[in-house]
Amino acid sequence: MSAEQRTWRQSTTHCPYCALQCSTVLSGERGGVAVRPSADFPVNRGGLCQKGWTAPAVLGAPDRLLTPLVRGADGELAPAGWDEALDLVAGQLREIRARHGADAVAVFGGGGLTNEKAYTLGKFARVALGTSQIDYNGRFCMSSAAAATTAAFGLDRGLPFPVTDLDEAEVILLAGANPAETMPPLMRHLEGADLVVVDPRRTRTAERAALHLQPAPGTDLALSLGLLHLAVTEGLVDTEYVDARTVGFDAAWESCLAWWPERVEEVTGVPADDLRTAVRMLGGTRRAYVLTGRGAEQHSKGSDTVAAFVNLALALGLPGRAGSGFGTLTGQGNGQGGREMGQKADQLPGYRSLTDPADRAHVAAVWGVDADTLPGPGRSAYELLDALGGAGGPRALLVFGSNPVVSAPRAAHVTERLEGLDLLVVADFVPSETAALADVVLPVAQWAEEEGTLTSLEGRVLRRRAHLSPPPGVRTDLEVLHALAVRLGQSADRFPVRPDEVFDELRRASAGGRADYSGISYARLDAGEALHWPCPADGDGDGGNGDGSSGGSGHPGTPRPFLDRFAHPDGRARFAALEHRPPAREPDEDFPLYGTTGRVPAQYQSGAQTRRVPELVAAAPEAVVEMHPDTARRFGLADGQLAEIGSAHGTARARVRLTRTVRADTVFVPFHFPGAARANLFTGDALDPRSRMPEFKVSAVRVRPAGERG
Repeated sequence: MSAEQRTWRQSTTHCPYCALQCSTVLSGERGGVAVRPSADFPVNRGGLCQKGWTAPAVLGAPDRLLTPLVRGADGELAPAGWDEALDLVAGQLREIRARHGADAVAVFGGGGLTNEKAYTLGKFARVALGTSQIDYNGRFCMSSAAAATTAAFGLDRGLPFPVTDLDEAEVILLAGANPAETMPPLMRHLEGADLVVVDPRRTRTAERAALHLQPAPGTDLALSLGLLHLAVTEGLVDTEYVDARTVGFDAAWESCLAWWPERVEEVTGVPADDLRTAVRMLGGTRRAYVLTGRGAEQHSKGSDTVAAFVNLALALGLPGRAGSGFGTLTGQGNGQGGREMGQKADQLPGYRSLTDPADRAHVAAVWGVDADTLPGPGRSAYELLDALGGAGGPRALLVFGSNPVVSAPRAAHVTERLEGLDLLVVADFVPSETAALADVVLPVAQWAEEEGTLTSLEGRVLRRRAHLSPPPGVRTDLEVLHALAVRLGQSADRFPVRPDEVFDELRRASAGGRADYSGISYARLDAGEALHWPCPADGDGDGGNGDGSSGGSGHPGTPRPFLDRFAHPDGRARFAALEHRPPAREPDEDFPLYGTTGRVPAQYQSGAQTRRVPELVAAAPEAVVEMHPDTARRFGLADGQLAEIGSAHGTARARVRLTRTVRADTVFVPFHFPGAARANLFTGDALDPRSRMPEFKVSAVRVRPAGERG
């Protein structure tokens, strides 16, 4: 191949960041990879956010991990060969399991892993390690929405309709979602609608809204109960729909009887007239959508809050109708697929259950093991991290695609737990804050260096294509898991390293499950078919012509799964009877303010990738604490001053940014930054009883000046 051909070689793939999975075209060689958006992909339509435009920069990060690192007797990480590192890990895993049992070894995954890697990670934990102790950082993202929508609809699909359906909406309610900053290309699909935004901050999305409801943090459930109350009293309930397609309305209505508008105003601070306006806007059209995001979900009652917004949508007759609906905006790049493929504590591939004998038998048969050997459900993400190194807790942890030192609640406590392990192994492509604590660091391939699939927020399965080969000395996650599994006594063919082979096995494991991928193949995806799960196999079992080719045959996929019936056995959706309750800790004399966390446009998740991109660092170089000028005066703080934001759990430090876009009783801190700037130093360990979601979005805090100590 000539130098000119190498320079202009192009690969169509998808952005490595959020669940929109914008389609991109990469060109050029390592050190000079350029990116442009694909004009014909319906989600981004030729658009990218700042992170997408700069994504190739991470491929050339100066501190890219290129060789395994092993912590020596001097306490320092030093380069090592692959065989040395893998032999060490496998040997210590065997020793820890022999001394403490299989559950003394744990695995922590990520919502950015491809479907193939998430699938293999869950299989590795349960077959090669025999442990029940596996969960992933998606527990911190979509778990409350998953619990609520599974209960309501019988199926957890972030958006049970294509993103493009939003183009024709007349009214969209966004509860705790800020897509103008977190996924800007989505806003192209919201331009024709009047937006009703529920958020304690006047975000960029709220600025574009026809109506902004600005509740106190932790009161979204009361607000949503009040909206359903008004839907009934204003005569906006679609009784024909409710009678024909749902059950449980009477109990749901009874649970919100006491939430009249003036009481909701007293609890939330949202004017009663604005509540009435919001309900009338939604009820005044058949082309309306209710969408939730992390702001409504990351609470100790997040599942109930999402369920309450589902109740509202059902009462108005929106879900399961063309041109209207309910959905949740998945966050991480493979947040949807990542929770379907078995890296979640209570799940097997295909969204099967670890406690269902038939599900266990099906997956065990695909894996070639006895179903009785599969462990049961393990601890959820925070509970797993909290148990590390403690009595009866795991003594070893393998981390793939996550950075809990920054992203987990009670971050200082979690860091101490990680430091107390007998063995911490981290697979990553940059030296994250978690990798810095590891006993062994394994360098793995990045997004543009690997093949695979991801599932977007609309349930569409997409192909990730490699544009580059991994650098010398770097392996893929599949190769790492294969090598460890073989060293732990597994046959080599049980853990394939080719993504297409893994996907073929994944299809068989998911067949007949709620998230059925069995009719999807690389050939169909490469042929350009838009395939949303569930997509069961046709008669020949391969979703194509029987030879792996497309040929236009096979199940067409299910972009809108609820048009005819919901996924419960009777085909009906479920209302939920709910009760509002306050957050785990409300402001008091010692901690008089609400503290809430979230994202900024130029950074992503724990920032391990985006903090290595110069343009993004220039746009958002450090953590800030946004506060109202009146709040700053009250606590003796000035714009640009370094402040401490403390709770009963810990204290973070950030630079004051004065703004009138946040309530005077609330401060906001983005969670992308490391060290003393970690917002999760002050978040607590209260968990949603159903989803086990931590309460990231509301803490009782105090703010005060900090010494200028760097």
